[in-house]
Amino acid sequence: MDLKSFRAGFWQPQVGYKSFQPSPVNQTFTWDDPELNVLLEEATLKLGELNTYSELAPSIDLFIQMHVVKEATQSSRIEGTKTAMDEALMRKEDLQPERRDDWEEVHNYIDALNGAITELDRLPLSLRLLRNTHQQLMQGVRGQHKTPGAFRTSQNWVGGATLRDAAFVPPHHLDVPALMGDLEAFLHNKEARVPHLIKIAIAHYQFETIHPFLDGNGRLGRLLITLYLVSNGILRKPVLYLSDFLEKHKSSYYDNLTHVRTHNDLNRWLRFFLVAVAATCEQALSTLKRVVALRQEVDGERIHPLGRRIPQAQQVLRLFYQSPVQYARDVVQAMDGAPTTTQKLLTDLEGLGILREATGFKRNRIFVFTEYLALFEK
Repeated sequence: MDLKSFRAGFWQPQVGYKSFQPSPVNQTFTWDDPELNVLLEEATLKLGELNTYSELAPSIDLFIQMHVVKEATQSSRIEGTKTAMDEALMRKEDLQPERRDDWEEVHNYIDALNGAITELDRLPLSLRLLRNTHQQLMQGVRGQHKTPGAFRTSQNWVGGATLRDAAFVPPHHLDVPALMGDLEAFLHNKEARVPHLIKIAIAHYQFETIHPFLDGNGRLGRLLITLYLVSNGILRKPVLYLSDFLEKHKSSYYDNLTHVRTHNDLNRWLRFFLVAVAATCEQALSTLKRVVALRQEVDGERIHPLGRRIPQAQQVLRLFYQSPVQYARDVVQAMDGAPTTTQKLLTDLEGLGILREATGFKRNRIFVFTEYLALFEK
């Protein structure tokens, strides 16, 4: 189907309201838009460059967790949570009580994303995997009573207080299984000759339009992008996450999704998505290069004054590259050595300006690798 011929769907009368009935997407899409071709080429080249660097960069797996934390905080922020990255790296009990619910939502996202990527080793990207991931995403947080892990069996809506004043009403719940089946078939349809970035852009739009769960659709729909790219080998390391770009351009993100439904204009959404991919690849690549440069500088000349203790300092710093906020007692336990020696090493790293002690206490100290954390907060 040519993109110009695409019809997003129609408004289906229900009792007292209308729901949007999306058209199936399991087909081949074509286009004659040169600008879309250029954007697709740019995004593909950027993705290839990021892939190559992620395979060559030393100890890349140390840094991936920080990308996941950033994705979790930004994707959740789109939905209204306010947890910052440094807060996400702390323990819940050390936060103000009013911040703890947001913290739990962010950590559920982290666990859901990590769990889903691991589960891809034994399960294909499927409705089963999405339901499992949704269950983890919604466990014990706001929305936990809205049937986590199960497609909705009632009508939901977006915006407004009721169905009558809603900004958008997705399809009736009785249509959700068939629509999700069509979406799953599209994701795996090898005969639908659609480039992967175009396919997942269409799939993300369709997922958000179906809104198959009572809650958590935005977060899971964005997570779907990374899962698709990893499962198809487009991403060899899970280092690309779009939520930071989408959060910064939230109005355009929502407007472009809505524009598909109101104007049958899939092309405009695809352009926006490809720009998001290219920009995110560029940002991720820049961050990785800065991380590698910082590590070479810190692990080299900046810890040189520690002399014979340099190997132990490098071990400690390895923990901070995984998570730049560390509790002193956890570092002591991980080092499995004399507590006094490790505590002294942390103090010396603070004296060298590498770490910062965040509490001001003599006990239960928390150290932050501020310079490293800042690379992910840009």
